[in-house]
Amino acid sequence: MAGLRRMLALTALPSFDNAWPSSSDAWPISKAGRRERDRILDAAAAEGTDGADGTALLRAAVLRQMEEEDAGFAAGVRAYRDHPWRRDMPEPPTLWSEGCVRVLDFGGQGRPVLFVPSLINRAYVLDLAPGASMLRYLAEEGVRPLLLDWGTPGPAERGFTLTDHIAGPLERALAALPGPVVLAGYCMGGLLTLAAALRQPERVAALALLATPWNFHAGPDAPARGRSLAKLLPALEPAMELAGALPTEMVQALFAALDPWGIARKFRRFGKERPDTDRARLFVALEDWLNDGVPLAAPVARSCFQDWYGRNDTARLAWRVAGAVVDPADWAGPLFVAVPRADRIVPPASALALALRAGQGRASMTLHEAGAGHIGMVAGPMARSALWRPLLGWLRSLP
Repeated sequence: MAGLRRMLALTALPSFDNAWPSSSDAWPISKAGRRERDRILDAAAAEGTDGADGTALLRAAVLRQMEEEDAGFAAGVRAYRDHPWRRDMPEPPTLWSEGCVRVLDFGGQGRPVLFVPSLINRAYVLDLAPGASMLRYLAEEGVRPLLLDWGTPGPAERGFTLTDHIAGPLERALAALPGPVVLAGYCMGGLLTLAAALRQPERVAALALLATPWNFHAGPDAPARGRSLAKLLPALEPAMELAGALPTEMVQALFAALDPWGIARKFRRFGKERPDTDRARLFVALEDWLNDGVPLAAPVARSCFQDWYGRNDTARLAWRVAGAVVDPADWAGPLFVAVPRADRIVPPASALALALRAGQGRASMTLHEAGAGHIGMVAGPMARSALWRPLLGWLRSLP
């Protein structure tokens, strides 16, 4: 914890000194922080303290706040580590498998819907915990959910490109299922399912794309961020060449970099939570899932960093699968696009760009803007209203 405290001091105090003369709203502390700063300085002035002493008082207040937040963060981590909840969900039967990839059958008597998650995280985020399983909810509501679980890539899968994943296990799973099926892709899985649907339209009755990125350069800072990620690739190559994959720890570090202060913030909140609440159990379930990552095949990692984030090949219509351009406008069937408004992993502008491209000149698209974040939309406390029910309504509306 002392290391964290030193890091906070090194990052916070220089920015305080450099920004001190500014009164702009762009000042690099929160509005609440600015109010507290002004309160301390006003109190110092009222006591006749000069400017230099007032600054010293403010520095002391900042350090005290760091100490308190440091202790709160540590308490939250301990509370998470010691929490008794463990995931204990009955394993659905396997309907089909190939290598490390399986299709799990969650039952139900209705229309089959094949859910395809990202290659980066474990598939069970869609079947997280009792009361927090979108797939079991849909099965109870008359849908037959199937889950494509990519598993942990073995020696063969670590050499797979994106085309290998799509034209290989994904399309062979589609061919093995009673179809045509509804194909539902989540996050990166949405790009994979879009490509598969365009290649095998006779096997796909309808397409749902959930928090799926498209324009990786959407937004004022996105092009620079994307190019910065692409520039990380040479530094990651030694680890990928050694393991044939981007190690789980590196994948998690890259996700953490999206909101580095958010990690401490969420654990401080959790440290104040009663451990016997549903909210606390859901927090533990999500954190366990986040920490249960999988390595990303090296060819896929290179495509993600260089082709998607660096060059924005998707939005430029330069991304090809087996030589064919992937263009959402070419999908002619029913389409459901869900865009989480509070998404920090796939910015809403990136996912909205897909809907705009796919919706050109068509009336068979449903755009749903969910009042949740990337993970909260599928497994958070508001997931039923944010996504589950709207998606169910769309599935029931299909011919």
